[in-house]
Amino acid sequence: MAFEFIDTQLALRQQDGYYRQRTCIDYERDGVIAINGKHYLNFGSNDYLGLRHDQGVLQAWVEGLAQFGGGSGASPLVTGYSAAHRELEQVLAEALNRDAVLLFSSGFAANQALCQALFAEQGDIVADKFMHASFIEGATASAARLRRFAHNDYEHLSAILAKSTSEHRLIASEGVFSMDGDSPDMAQLVGHAESSNSWLMLDDAHAFGVTGKFGLGSIDAYQLSQQQCPVVMGTFGKAVGTAGAFIAGSHALIDYLVNYARHYIYSTAFPPAQAVATLHALSRVTQGSEREKLHSNIAHFRARARQEGLQLMDSQSAIQPVVVGSPTRAMALSVELANRGLWVPAMRHPTVPKGTDRLRITLSASHAERDVDALIDGLMLAQQRVLFNNDCSEING
Repeated sequence: MAFEFIDTQLALRQQDGYYRQRTCIDYERDGVIAINGKHYLNFGSNDYLGLRHDQGVLQAWVEGLAQFGGGSGASPLVTGYSAAHRELEQVLAEALNRDAVLLFSSGFAANQALCQALFAEQGDIVADKFMHASFIEGATASAARLRRFAHNDYEHLSAILAKSTSEHRLIASEGVFSMDGDSPDMAQLVGHAESSNSWLMLDDAHAFGVTGKFGLGSIDAYQLSQQQCPVVMGTFGKAVGTAGAFIAGSHALIDYLVNYARHYIYSTAFPPAQAVATLHALSRVTQGSEREKLHSNIAHFRARARQEGLQLMDSQSAIQPVVVGSPTRAMALSVELANRGLWVPAMRHPTVPKGTDRLRITLSASHAERDVDALIDGLMLAQQRVLFNNDCSEING
């Protein structure tokens, strides 16, 4: 029978504790989500600044809809490129001190487009082991040879670069890593790129909108020039609160992508109204008080966690993982927290390496300090409950 492996593979996923199912959200507001008639404090969203429900952002959407309609109507190279798209690109380019910017429908599409366009012919991509799946998928689908260095291990990076004989090399890392919440040593990355005559590319999806003096991500935080970091990818669907993504770089890079990036050429442009809303959201990122509130919540969470003896990873970002090492234990903790009105998703292999299954806590400017306190209290109680149940199972077994 054709595709008979489907049932077998699904059964294996369930047996190993890695089976995934979707959860339908009825609605969300002010950091609270409703699921099947029950309400939870949401600690699973990437809406780090709470801008998805900002009244100004919503009004900008409405104004964009009135001016441009519901969709773009075509790909950017046909009739889908509007004045709103152009303005968003220009504002971003100026803010990031880059020559130009190109918009994409998603970060996944942007990463795929970059890898496959730059490496239509052979070259070397040297990527951090923890690079997002969208980039790794793009790299493996290109003509490049993909080599991965151990996470934030610059001796390993140097060793790989020393063996590369290609004329075209791209070093890839993230501004804030999506599962661990940590950041690379930017000076090390820039230094290795310069000494090896490689380009440096940063996936800034989880840093853009959060880090830096103006919230513009790693380029802002570390004052990286276009020469130091020729390729920047960022997204709008996280801290910015809308959707879509961009690549920023030189005029030549952007012109090349316009001509050779198939994910751009053959995809309908995202709605102009979305670009209008994103422009307003960017003004909130750079001028609003949301980032200050977010970083206050991060500091409070980590201080309370230390007081309670809760083991955290070295993350100063909105992403605060609690590694438990077992998929079944991670799921059990997530369920226990949900029973206490706290929504904290479990992350399991293959999203994270085997043995590092975890709760991935994400903090937001939408959370009040009392919400963070409730999370800490819930974590301590959930851990005690899961440990007690495991002990009972061993005794009964």
